[in-house]
Amino acid sequence: MSAAADRRAHWRDLVARRLPEAARPGWPVHLDHCFARILLDNACGGPWRDSVAAPAHANMPADGRADLALLNRRSLAWRGKIWRGKIATAPVPDHFDDGDLLLRRWRPADTAPFAALNADPVVMEFFARLRTEPQSAAEAGSYDRRFVADGFGPWALEWDGRFVGFVGAFRIMRSMPFPGGERIGATIELGWRLARDAWGHGLATRAARLTLADLAGRCGIRTVVAYAASGNRRSQAVMERLGMVRAETFAHPGVPEGPLRSHVLYRLDQAGVSA
Repeated sequence: MSAAADRRAHWRDLVARRLPEAARPGWPVHLDHCFARILLDNACGGPWRDSVAAPAHANMPADGRADLALLNRRSLAWRGKIWRGKIATAPVPDHFDDGDLLLRRWRPADTAPFAALNADPVVMEFFARLRTEPQSAAEAGSYDRRFVADGFGPWALEWDGRFVGFVGAFRIMRSMPFPGGERIGATIELGWRLARDAWGHGLATRAARLTLADLAGRCGIRTVVAYAASGNRRSQAVMERLGMVRAETFAHPGVPEGPLRSHVLYRLDQAGVSA
C-alpha cells in the first residue's frame, strides 16, 4: 500500500470507526461526519473545503490532549453557527487606536505589503524559510479567521496610515513541549511581525499592550506566553519590556533541526488586571 493510500485508510478508520466508538456521554458530537468536520477545519484554520479538495485527508491537530468542545466551537463558528448559544468572548471590535497606531481586522489590500515583509530576509532571519505571496495571502486569511473562531487574533497593524505588519494573540493549536502547552488550544500566545522600516519605534510594545488590555478586559484572558528563537534578542527585549518573565528554553516542534529550533519561552500573568 502506498503512503497516500495508507493515510486515506487511517483517516477513514479514525473518523468512521474509532472516534464514534470512543464517544462518551457529554461529548459534543458522536457522528462520523462531525468528527471529520472538526478535525479538518481545525487543521486548515477554517472551513476545510476552502483549502482541501474533496475527498479530504490531512494531518489532524487533535489527539487525546485536545479539547473536543473547543475544536467543535471553532469549526461551527467558521461556518456561521453557534454551539449551544455561546461564543467564548464579547463581540470583536473593528479596531483599536493609540495616536499614530491602529490595530484592525485584515483587508485584501494587506496581502501585498504583508508578502513584501515576509519575503524580506532580514525580517525573516529567525524563521526557517521566506513566504511566497500565495503563502502570505493564506496566512493573512487564517489570521483573520481566528477572530471568528476565538474572538481574538493577530491584528493588522497600521502606523501613520499604512500597513506595517501584525501584533496580536493566537490560541496555540498544536501540542508544545513546555508546561501547560501539552493541551491543544489551552495556551494563548502573544506574537508580532513588523516590516523592517517600522522597527526601532516601540510599535510592537505599544500594540502588544493594547492587545493585552483587550485580552484581559474583553476576553477575560490574563495569562499568555510568548516565544522566539534563542538568537532573536530583539523580540525577547519586547517581551521583557512588557513585563514578561523568562521561563525556559525548548525545542520548537514546528522548526527543523538546526540553530533556529531552540526557542526561549516567556510568560505573563496579568492577575491584577480586571475583566
